[in-house]
Amino acid sequence: MASATAKVDVTVRGAGIFGLSVAWVCVLRGASVRVVDPFGPGTGSSGGMVGALAPHVPENWNPKKAFQLESLLMAEAFWAKVAAEGGVSAGYGRTGRLQPVADEPALDLARRRGQGADDLWQGQAAWDVIRVQDAGDFAPTSPSGWLIRDTLTARMAPRRACNALVAALTARGVEFCQVAPDAGAVVWATGWRGLHDLSDQLGRKIGDGVKGQSVLLRHAASDAPQVFVGGLHIIPHADGTVAIGSTSEREFEDPTSVDAQCDDLITRAHEAMPILREAEEIGRWAGVRPRARSRAPLLGAWPGRDGHFVANGGFKIGFGMAPKAAEVMADLVLEGRDAIPDGFGFDAC
Repeated sequence: MASATAKVDVTVRGAGIFGLSVAWVCVLRGASVRVVDPFGPGTGSSGGMVGALAPHVPENWNPKKAFQLESLLMAEAFWAKVAAEGGVSAGYGRTGRLQPVADEPALDLARRRGQGADDLWQGQAAWDVIRVQDAGDFAPTSPSGWLIRDTLTARMAPRRACNALVAALTARGVEFCQVAPDAGAVVWATGWRGLHDLSDQLGRKIGDGVKGQSVLLRHAASDAPQVFVGGLHIIPHADGTVAIGSTSEREFEDPTSVDAQCDDLITRAHEAMPILREAEEIGRWAGVRPRARSRAPLLGAWPGRDGHFVANGGFKIGFGMAPKAAEVMADLVLEGRDAIPDGFGFDAC
């Protein structure tokens, strides 16, 4: 680790997926980085269980969807580099996704979206419509007998991903601290509490936190595509588990408590995926995810605070957006080059 007196080019405050990814890209570009988090790496919403890296629908294209597409296509190389440096796998796999089709109008819409994907996804992935019987054993029930299968969606294990980044950063000599003074440029990636602090300091609502609960089952289907049905994510992981999530709770008293809503997640998963009815439950998790008012990641310079920057608000899409978000934040922090799309800044909040 770097000594306390060593020169620090960038201080990253917050060791969730955005903070760790920004630190990693800055290190790869030659910067000396210190990561500061009073709770330790991956202890907030980035320490969850679900890990769906799922694209937006391929229609009504906009800069946010284009940015996400680029980030999802960067992910395999990004996580391979992290694993090679630190010796820890993030559990990444571009295994695709299945979604049931409700009826004939939904089937027509799915096919039109497939045509859109052929163009918008630049030939890098497909959005197809297939028969349920052609999907394999790990497939949801479908009222119409049809499923959407896309090949862009990927999965990762959030806790393992944070551990992988910590290992890679440590191998590069990055210092991790619970408390340390600012040094160099400062990137604030401090989650939902950080959004509250920003709101207080700027005198307007910048964002908030949304609690989510999820469940982990023991079921080996590591190479199967994930399933998305009725807002529910069902994610087979490489370690022989399946994650189910999550709730979205705007009001809560205890950020980390689990309750009967987890039972409902399991019931819904059993209805969608009868193959999981005998799967053993092995864990429950709850945490609060940062949500910027714009619903896009909040990236950019901190207004009125020279040398300070913000990378926050990756509500539900933080892991998928992280590789590209880290690149544009490194552009801004290290080179003064602003390549952040419209809609991702403070003006959108």
